[in-house]
Amino acid sequence: MTPVMPSDFDPRNAEPEDFVPPGLPKDIANTTGRLPVGDPEQVPDPAEVEVPEDLREQIQTVVDKYPDSENSGSPKSAAIPVLWIIQRRYGWCTPEGIVQAACVMQVTPAYLESVASFYDLLRTSPQGEHQVLVCTNLACWMRGGDELLDSFCEKTGADREAAGHGGSLSEDGKVLVSGFECLGACDLAPMASVDERYFGPLENGDAARIVDQLEAGEEVLPEKALERRGLAGGVAESTDPRVTEGKGPNR
Repeated sequence: MTPVMPSDFDPRNAEPEDFVPPGLPKDIANTTGRLPVGDPEQVPDPAEVEVPEDLREQIQTVVDKYPDSENSGSPKSAAIPVLWIIQRRYGWCTPEGIVQAACVMQVTPAYLESVASFYDLLRTSPQGEHQVLVCTNLACWMRGGDELLDSFCEKTGADREAAGHGGSLSEDGKVLVSGFECLGACDLAPMASVDERYFGPLENGDAARIVDQLEAGEEVLPEKALERRGLAGGVAESTDPRVTEGKGPNR
């Protein structure tokens, strides 16, 4: 058999004379290229967007931690921590907050929206004043994680089906209840994250206590807070203030 060389290929003979095309629609992107629909979104003009000075400083501080090849701030790399700042300030990634962040970072709001809509812990709709994330992965599930989530939904009036698929607000809109696939604290199973703090092991009855304490503005279950647990081996020989004085990054 004589081998076929690339130089032997003639595109005019690529299809036999009796070839019948399948009748599939032609993709215009493959023939004439993609055409933009409307004007492309612009980077917000700093002269037109009002950004609180303290918020601007927080965002810029984060951006400066992500240097690019020229040792200046790399805005896109800082998208997640900046969106976290916006969410903590406004309660969720509001359209106004995203525009403010985009203005400081000099990226398009659409870019930040695409990041915010991808990650579960970044919310693009109101999420209440408090967030309760109940771990439902293997260790917690085997020790009653699903039942614990049921108890939170029963206490708050949150929709159980929605809570297991992204989260549901309480009847008064103040508490977000959501199941979560692994919070990385299997030794506390079953456990939950309440306003970014870990608690466990929890019993079903603890759900009502937690919600009541949140509504009353009281400290949540101090006896079951991870940050209150002692360290293995004690702290007698440590000189680290994060250990001896409890001055960790969240204090």
